[in-house]
Amino acid sequence: MASPKINPYFVLLIGVFSVSTSAILVKVSSADAGVIAFYRLLFTVLLMAPLFLWKNVGELKDISKKDWILSFVSGTFLAFHFILWFESLNYTSVTSSTVLVTLQPLFAFAGTYFIFKEKFSAGALTGGAVAVAGSIIISWGDFKISGQAFFGDMLALLACALITGYLLFGQTIRQRVSLMTYTFIVYLNSTMVLFFYVLIKDVPFGPYPIEEWVYFLLLAIISNLLGHTLFNWSLKYVSTSVISMAILLEPVGASWLAYWLLEEKIIQTQIVGGGVVLFGIMLFVADPARLKEHFQKRSADS
Repeated sequence: MASPKINPYFVLLIGVFSVSTSAILVKVSSADAGVIAFYRLLFTVLLMAPLFLWKNVGELKDISKKDWILSFVSGTFLAFHFILWFESLNYTSVTSSTVLVTLQPLFAFAGTYFIFKEKFSAGALTGGAVAVAGSIIISWGDFKISGQAFFGDMLALLACALITGYLLFGQTIRQRVSLMTYTFIVYLNSTMVLFFYVLIKDVPFGPYPIEEWVYFLLLAIISNLLGHTLFNWSLKYVSTSVISMAILLEPVGASWLAYWLLEEKIIQTQIVGGGVVLFGIMLFVADPARLKEHFQKRSADS
């Protein structure tokens, strides 16, 4: 595997900052969760189409039947991840929802262990366990506030499981398919799934006020093209579990934006739980065994 020209960890940081705006844009939108997700993906596909048709369309003939199937499954996971997460924001706070939806290590550890046989040191497992404990603190605080907030937390946790599945399938496909081609196929599949979801649910596709279309477009440009696409690029160079841990930083940016832009209060359990989650991230990232393995890999690739 060739060493990337740009440090993948720096790319991940940009991706995390970009997706931090997602919850805010969804929260201010009055459209149905499925409609928001549909237009987010549709606009993304339309923006990507010219470049894809110009440079990458020829790659489609080289994609195996297996990768087509895996891409469709990945796109379906992504579609329902968005539906459940966006719906959760109708019931719980930006802080709680984003913390829980970014708790992929809970699922990524198991997935990468069983699928890719990836090993984890005691330090990495401890970091993951601490991060999970932080999410439990947040959920417990929301449960004491209201059953509605707790329901929103559960929707966010289900959305978390789906996005982890999306990343795990992507880690497999990205070893054989270029970033642009893989991303375009998955986003297109996800858009089609969302189209039929909205159709079956009998929710109107429009008309909407101009500000709603602005929110949809910003979600496509910032959250998808600068967020998820960068995560997809990183899949070729780092593990799904590393990306999942990095995405745990998203609630920090989202909570800050929600506090200043939406005047959303942050309760004590969210502060404590969020702090515990961040501490878990630091334990995972600073794990000596993982750092040693990373630098050995980079030396071998260069």
